[in-house]
Amino acid sequence: MPLGPRSAADELMEPHRCKGTSAMNKLPWGIAALLMTAAMTPAHAQQPAKDKPAMSESSQPSRAQQLMGDTAPKLADLTDKVLYGDIWERPELSKRDRSLVTVAALIALDRPDQLRSHLRIARQNGVTQAELVETITHLAFYSGWPNSVSAVAIAKEVFAEADQKARER
Repeated sequence: MPLGPRSAADELMEPHRCKGTSAMNKLPWGIAALLMTAAMTPAHAQQPAKDKPAMSESSQPSRAQQLMGDTAPKLADLTDKVLYGDIWERPELSKRDRSLVTVAALIALDRPDQLRSHLRIARQNGVTQAELVETITHLAFYSGWPNSVSAVAIAKEVFAEADQKARER
C-alpha cells in the first residue's frame, strides 16, 4: 500500500506488481522494476553477443573479465559494455555523483565486496574521505546501524591502503 500519492511509475507498474508474499515483494521497488523490465525484454534482444570480451585500451582484460570472465563471461561483458560503457558514461550525473549514489546503495544493501572497490573508485572520482564517512553516518539512520558499522570497517581498510600507497610514492 503506497504511503503517499501514486506516481506515474506506480500506475504503470501496477498491472505487473507481484501479489502476495513473493521474494519480488521483498526487493526495493526500483530493483524489482529492473528485474521485471529485464524479464519483459523481447527474446531477440536477449540473444548473446557474438563479439569478443571487452578489453581495455592496452589490450588487457578488463577488471570484470579478470574477476568473472571465465565463470560468467556474459555478466563480465554486460558489466563492461552496459554498466561501465553506457550507464557510467551518461551525462545526466557526473562520475562523482554516480560514485556517491553507488556507495550509498552498496552500504544500504550490505554488499561489502563491491563497496570496497567502489570506495576506491569514489575517491578517484573526487569524493572526499570526509564525504564518504558522512555518507556512511547518514545511512546508519536509513539503512541500519549494522550496515554502517560494517561500512566503516571497510572504509578504514580502503583509506589505510590509500594512505600507504601515498607514502610509498
